[in-house]
Amino acid sequence: MLAVFRKEVNSFLSSLIGQITIIVFLLINGLFLWIFPTGFNILNYGYATLDNLFMLSPFVFLFLIPAVTMRTFADERKTGTFEIIMTRPVTDLQVITGKYLAGVVLVLLSILPTLVYFFSVYQLGSPVGNIDTGGTWGSFIGLLFLASGFVAIGTFCSSLTENNIVSFLLTLLISGFFYIGFDFIHSLSIFGSLDLFIKSLGINAHYTSMSRGVIDTRDVLYFLSLIAFFILLTKVSLESRKW
Repeated sequence: MLAVFRKEVNSFLSSLIGQITIIVFLLINGLFLWIFPTGFNILNYGYATLDNLFMLSPFVFLFLIPAVTMRTFADERKTGTFEIIMTRPVTDLQVITGKYLAGVVLVLLSILPTLVYFFSVYQLGSPVGNIDTGGTWGSFIGLLFLASGFVAIGTFCSSLTENNIVSFLLTLLISGFFYIGFDFIHSLSIFGSLDLFIKSLGINAHYTSMSRGVIDTRDVLYFLSLIAFFILLTKVSLESRKW
C-alpha cells in the first residue's frame, strides 16, 4: 500500500494536474475573498471571519476533485497498466487505499496554504484576534472531511469506466447530490416525519455542524462511514472484473 501511495503522491505532485489543482483552488479562493468586490470579499464583509472561505471552498472542490480523481483507475484500465499493478503482492483494498490517501494528501496540500488567510483575518480583527477560533478550526476540519468524501466518491467513479470525462461527470453528479441534493429533497411531503433523517444523509448538514466549532462524534462517524462506503464500492467494482 505504501508503495502505491508514494507512487501516486509523486505522480500528483510531478504532474500538471496536481499542481494546477492546488494553484486553481488557492487562486479562486484568493480572488473571491480578497480581490473581487463580491459578497465573498472579506475586506468588504466588515467582520473578522472566514465563513466565506468555507462557503466557497466546497463548490471549488466540487469541480477540482473530480478532475484529480478521474484518472485514478480510468487511465490505468485504458492503458492496461492496472493489470500490471495487480500482479504485484498487493490486495485490491491496498491499491484502493493507497490511491485514495494520495488524493487526500493533495487536498490537504491545497488547504494548508489557506491558513495564511486565518492569520490575516486574525490580525485584521478589532481588537487583534477577534475571530471565532473554535468555529474556524472546526470548519477547517469539516472542509478536510468533506473533500476526503469527494475523493472517495471520485475514486469509486474512476473505477467504473475507462473514460476520464465520464468519470469526471459521475463524480461531479454524485458529489453534488451528496453535498446539496439532500437539502433540496428532504422537505418533500413524501418523506413525512423522515425529513430530518433524509437531510442528515447529506454532507452539508454535518459540514455545517462542524463549522460551529464542536466536533460531534456523529459528524465524524458520518464522514468516516461515507468514505468507507465508497471505498467498499470501489473494491466491489474492481473485483467485478474477475466475474
